[in-house]
Amino acid sequence: MDKAKKISVMMSCFNSEETLPNSIESILNQTYTNLELLIVDDGSTDKTFKILKQYQELDERVKIFKNQKNIGLTKSLNILIKHSTGKYLARQDSDDVSFDRRLSEQINFLCNSKYKVCTTRAEVLDTTNKIPGYSFYFPQKFITKFKNPFIHGTLLIEKELMNSIGGYDEDFYFAQDYKLFSDLLSQNYSIGAINKVLYKLNMRNNISSNMKKEQKYYADCVRKNLKPNY
Repeated sequence: MDKAKKISVMMSCFNSEETLPNSIESILNQTYTNLELLIVDDGSTDKTFKILKQYQELDERVKIFKNQKNIGLTKSLNILIKHSTGKYLARQDSDDVSFDRRLSEQINFLCNSKYKVCTTRAEVLDTTNKIPGYSFYFPQKFITKFKNPFIHGTLLIEKELMNSIGGYDEDFYFAQDYKLFSDLLSQNYSIGAINKVLYKLNMRNNISSNMKKEQKYYADCVRKNLKPNY
């Protein structure tokens, strides 16, 4: 096993007991096995942490952490970055599922190209809708002026690059992924967009669907290059 190609998969969860097992298993069952799965319980009040402890006992690649109170996705991910030991950082949301070949295809892509970061396309859970849709084919810098054309849960990035841009911007409680991708592009880092569906994305009863007003405010700040004061 090539230790130089280890992937640290980062997941933050909050009251995720219903979806968590499928999400975790989709990472542990990857065809690419040189990975660690770092999961932080962001102040859950359900059985989330109990489930995490069970998986930690089953697989030594699972490393769990617990926030004493809910601090949000942005800060939670930065905590996990500090604890990560891989050369690469990957994302996984606790209510989504990765296809078993996802990480293998992404690491092969990065190792055989000029890119230091890549994403894939996704399929909306319980549908055949593919996202991004037509925006996938537009120039990245152009489309990012109007919307986030990347699926955060499919991110794979060199840790060195993530650290060089300061990790996730903690001024952005929401839309932290949009800010990250926008910053990468503004610093002339191209994002390798793999034209394959390698991820199933939940779009029901999640942060994006439940906090639309807040999401829009932070996304507008990204588009207008403003610091949030929400």
